Amino acid sequence: MLMAHPAILRDLVEQYETLRILHAEDGRPQVRQRMDDVAYTLCVSTGTRDVDAALIAARYRLPGARPEDDSLLDA
Repeated sequence: MLMAHPAILRDLVEQYETLRILHAEDGRPQVRQRMDDVAYTLCVSTGTRDVDAALIAARYRLPGARPEDDSLLDA
């Protein structure tokens, strides 16, 4: 399976986290739609079907992640 470059994954994770904060603060439909779009892209980019799993998988592939530490995957 093709995987997105770590720089792309980092950007998607940052976008999603920012949008989640914005949505929590004001709940505008445009923010929710963009959040859904980024979540979908994260899922496709990581080969997952759930945004939480996608975030874990993306973070696992980022530089500095400890490959031998899969404790996040057990959550």
